[in-house]
Amino acid sequence: MGIFSRLTDIVNSNLNALLDRAEDPEKIIRLIIQEMEDTLVEVRSTAVRSIAEKKTLERKAGGLRQEQEDWQRKAELAVTKGRDDLAKAALLAKARVTASLHALEQQLAQLGEILAHQNEDIGKLQAKLADAKARERTLATRHKTAASRLRMRTKLYDERITDAFARFEQVERSLDAMEGQVEAQDLGRKPALDDAFAELEADAGLEDELAALKLRLGNRLSPAAKV
Repeated sequence: MGIFSRLTDIVNSNLNALLDRAEDPEKIIRLIIQEMEDTLVEVRSTAVRSIAEKKTLERKAGGLRQEQEDWQRKAELAVTKGRDDLAKAALLAKARVTASLHALEQQLAQLGEILAHQNEDIGKLQAKLADAKARERTLATRHKTAASRLRMRTKLYDERITDAFARFEQVERSLDAMEGQVEAQDLGRKPALDDAFAELEADAGLEDELAALKLRLGNRLSPAAKV
């Protein structure tokens, strides 16, 4: 289905409104240009036929004017020869030719108005077509620029994400190295909790051994032991 139905629709069209409502402006502008070009071909073809018809009518008008002059001359000749009857006949023929010429001149005038309108329509249509083609180039440039910017931003975004992950992995590797150093220093060592219990157990053993020693010494020093 065409976007426009008549030449008037094209001339009176609002390209901004058409493109604003379009889901795919580039596709719509191409369709508009195609329809404008087709319409321009049709209007020019009609104008060509009108011009050809005008030339034909102008040749006929020229012939009628020549015939009109011939009958006028014949009427004058008849009068000079005293042939009023022939003069009247010549004038009657001239009148018929004059009527035909008048009708033909009216057709030429009407055809001239039609050609003037067609010329005006062609001018308006060419202006609209030039505007549409300019908009097509603008849309194509905008689309190309937007696509390029999108690709660039996507690339930059991907690179930033990659860099972020790389930095994160670097931090993790640094932490792994630090933890590895700590663990390496603790190799062969018991955990702090085990050390505390071991120390506690050692203290208890010493206390037990000290109590036993005191008990033995006490028994030796008691009066019963002396007797």
